[in-house]
Amino acid sequence: MSDQKVKVGIIGSQFEADIHCASIAMGCSAEVVAIASPTPGHAAELAARYGVARAYTDYHEMLKDPSIQMVTITAPNLLHCQLTKDIAAAGKHVVLEKPMAMTLSECDEMIAACESAGVHLFYAEELFFTPKYVKAKEMADQGAFGQVYLVKQSEMHFGPHADWFWDIERSGGGVFMDMGCHGLAFAYWFLGRPEPVAITAHMGTYVHGDRTKGEDHTFAVVEFANGAVGHVEDSWARRGGMDDRIEVYGSHGVTYGNLHMGNALPTFSEGGYGYAVEKAPTTQGWSYPVFEELWNYGFPQEMEHFARCVLGREEPQATGHDGRVAQQLMMAGYQSAGSGRRVALPFDPGDVTKPIDLWFSPRQL
Repeated sequence: MSDQKVKVGIIGSQFEADIHCASIAMGCSAEVVAIASPTPGHAAELAARYGVARAYTDYHEMLKDPSIQMVTITAPNLLHCQLTKDIAAAGKHVVLEKPMAMTLSECDEMIAACESAGVHLFYAEELFFTPKYVKAKEMADQGAFGQVYLVKQSEMHFGPHADWFWDIERSGGGVFMDMGCHGLAFAYWFLGRPEPVAITAHMGTYVHGDRTKGEDHTFAVVEFANGAVGHVEDSWARRGGMDDRIEVYGSHGVTYGNLHMGNALPTFSEGGYGYAVEKAPTTQGWSYPVFEELWNYGFPQEMEHFARCVLGREEPQATGHDGRVAQQLMMAGYQSAGSGRRVALPFDPGDVTKPIDLWFSPRQL
C-alpha cells in the first residue's frame, strides 16, 4: 500500500529521542506510536509534545505491542546490548544510536541476535545521510578528486546534553566514544569500506576534569588497506557551539564541507534571541543560527531510509557491521592513546568491560 507507514517505538526520552520524534515526523514512511522511558513522566511529556498515543515506563510492556515494527534506541551505551537483544526477540527491527556497544563481544551478540530473529539491525550514523557529505562522496565516487588519499572529519562543542555521557560507567568513555565513532565510521564509509589496518590516537582531559574521568579532546589517524588515511578530531572542550566539518584530498582535487556555515545566518544581537544552533551557549553577540538544522545533519533522511528498508523499498546503507567496525577502531584508539603506540588491526582487547579502560590500563601487545 502506498500509504503504509512503519509503526515505531522509541526507547529513551532525552535529546536524541526528541530528534528521532522530530525526524520521523518529517518523513512519510514511518510514525512514532509509543515512547518508553523509566524516568517517571519523561516518556509522557515527550509523547504529549509530538502527539504520540502511548507512553511507558517499562520498555518490555511497549515491546508487547504487536503493531510496533521498529524500535529506536536512544538509551545510555551500557544498555545497548540488552535492549537490542530484547527488541530482536520481540520480532521488531532495531535502530541503534551510536556507539554500538561497550565491547566487541556485545557487538557480536547484537548482530547474531538480529540475524537469528530475522530483523534488521540499523546503525544510526547520520553522517552517511548528511546532504553535504553525501554530495562529497558522490563526487568522489565519480572520480572528481582522483585517488582519494586523505579524509578528515571533526566534530567539536562544549559537551553533551545528558548527564550519563559524562559518567564513564554508563557511557564507556568520553568524547571519543561520543563523537569519535562518527568520524571513524565516516572515513570507512566515504572511502568505500576498505579494511582498516591500524590506528594511532592521542587524547586528554583538558577542560572538564571536574565533571568526568573521560577524555574531552582526541585525535586519531586511521590507516586503510587501500593506502588512504582517515583523520578524526573530536572535542567537548570547544566553546561557542557546534562545529562539524570534513576535508577530502585526492590526487586530482579537494573539497571542504562545513556542516553549519553554508546554512547559517551570521548574526549579531546585543540582547540575544531564542535558539541559534545545537549546543550554542548564548545568542548574545555574534552567533550563527542554522535553518533546517535536522535536515542538514541528515536525521530525517536516515529515519526515512530505515523505514523504507522495513517496507522492502530500499537496502540498508548503515548496519550493525558498520557499527562493529567503528567499535573496534575506538577500542584500538583507546589502546593507542594509552600505550603511546600505533595499534595494528584486527585488535582483540580481551576481557575489557568498557573501551576507556584501555586508555587507563593498555593491554600488553
